[in-house]
Amino acid sequence: MDEFHKIRRLPVYVFEQVNRLKAQARAAGADIIDLGMGNPDLPTPRFIEEKLIETIGKPRTNRYSSSKGIQGLRRAQANYYERRFGVKLNPDTQIVATLGSKEGFANMAQAITAPGDVVMCPNPSYPIHAFGFLMVGGVIRSIPIEPGPEFFHAMERAVAHSIPKPIAVILCYPSNPTAVTADLDFYKDVIAFAKKHELFVLSDLAYSEIYFDDNPPPSVLQVPGAVDVAVEFTSMSKSFSMPGWRMGFAVGNERLIGALTRVKSYLDYGAYTPIQVAASHALNSGDDCIAEIREVYKKRRDVMVDAFEKAGFPIPAPTASMFAWARIPEKFRHLGSVEFSKLLIEKAEVAVAPGIGFGEQGDEYVRLALVENEQRLRQAARNIRRFFETADKTLHNVIPLSA
Repeated sequence: MDEFHKIRRLPVYVFEQVNRLKAQARAAGADIIDLGMGNPDLPTPRFIEEKLIETIGKPRTNRYSSSKGIQGLRRAQANYYERRFGVKLNPDTQIVATLGSKEGFANMAQAITAPGDVVMCPNPSYPIHAFGFLMVGGVIRSIPIEPGPEFFHAMERAVAHSIPKPIAVILCYPSNPTAVTADLDFYKDVIAFAKKHELFVLSDLAYSEIYFDDNPPPSVLQVPGAVDVAVEFTSMSKSFSMPGWRMGFAVGNERLIGALTRVKSYLDYGAYTPIQVAASHALNSGDDCIAEIREVYKKRRDVMVDAFEKAGFPIPAPTASMFAWARIPEKFRHLGSVEFSKLLIEKAEVAVAPGIGFGEQGDEYVRLALVENEQRLRQAARNIRRFFETADKTLHNVIPLSA
């Protein structure tokens, strides 16, 4: 029997191979230190939980909610954008609440894409950025993730040689998976390019509050006139340690927000009302807890970079996001990121995310998430060091190692 049409467009989820091996190792008693999935481990701040509990006890909060988000939540997001970025938004026409930024991206793709439409997407990039469009019949044209001249050269080539011409470009800074950041001058150039070539700009700003060097990542909407062509997606998962709450937003261009709102009105009734009320409270009162969460990730970053360097696995220090993007040590690089990730589970009891899961340009890299405490990060480095020190003896009959 033939596979379903949309399923044929989706490759086997690369991360599932590593997850399966991780589960088998744990079932056999291994203590796997999991740096693979970007699943925040910090507890949700208590004041947010208390607002949830308080709201659950009120009448009518168990009913269907608003698909686009209750008005108080959209106002809170507008206030956050004005406070953080100096960007004024209309809560009624320029903001829609989403079930996390991932759902927002996928449904935006559904809202604006016709079969065969071309979208420019960084490679490597978070999977939904590309596959959200592929699932609805779009075509992906890869561009570099690093801001700079080659980024714009690639966009020029895509516009010149794609038939039909691209409809949109996707941005993600701080980047998942690479942690690379962009400045406001880069965004100004992107907006100018988009207006010249009649493109939409879809910006994923999920890691806006996880930065380490007193250099807050900007919003593309800070560029004058950006709202004419751009929509930005944010998430409360990392900023407030609320991953399972599934609370995010799309903000910006009214036409795009209107299209997303209409699609969502057919698909869901929005998040549970007490979650939306608690999220509003977090946005209005949570600046201090954001700073505390950021400091935890900074300390973990510093420990990881130092400990892994000593273990013989150097990691460039990320300036933002909750991830590090590390090139596979030369001895193992020819294996590719999936096989190297499997080896780390089997031989070092450490799980990482294989870079190829984010695009073919990531196959010489792995992504490490800052989701274990400092003690566990040091233990991971010790495990890896022991594995590296014995690899020549233990693996020479199993896999070929480069000299």
